[in-house]
Amino acid sequence: MAFSQPSDITTDATQRLFFALWPDGGVRERLDAAAAAAARDSGRRVPRGNLHLTLVFLGQTPAARRDCMIQAAAAIRCPAFELCLDRFGHFRRARIAWLGPTAPPPALVDLYRQLNAALADCGGTPETRPFAPHVTLARKAGRCRAPAEFVPIDWAVRSFALVESPGDGSGYRVLATWPLAAA
Repeated sequence: MAFSQPSDITTDATQRLFFALWPDGGVRERLDAAAAAAARDSGRRVPRGNLHLTLVFLGQTPAARRDCMIQAAAAIRCPAFELCLDRFGHFRRARIAWLGPTAPPPALVDLYRQLNAALADCGGTPETRPFAPHVTLARKAGRCRAPAEFVPIDWAVRSFALVESPGDGSGYRVLATWPLAAA
């Protein structure tokens, strides 16, 4: 499976990484409007360029594990799928307002499982909590209500990405992307 990779992947000892679904312009625009609505009542809106759906969080990742995960991601076989983001929610303890699917498509769950298994194979600690796919819209949020005019967001998911979170406030950086198989 072919993937795109910028030539500037760092050789730093570790990077803070995660795999994600990275929205295209139209989906990102609709997510940004939902984030504005979610933060209207309370919370700090997630910047437009940071909106995504996390698949597997790798955390601080040494170069050898990153390279192993890149190889594992290239071997993933999963069909492209349609994702309907139709449910607003709130994680009270984390104070996060989010938007997610009422019914995650099986291909999304399969992609998550394959990446989580690869993390274990590459020496990382796989996630043990149930997968709760969502796009974080606002942080430090007291609640999250769907706006009256909300129309569910349909997202044609055709790829997934490896993303770096530099931690210096400069925003996320997509390091590589892999296409999903044509449906």
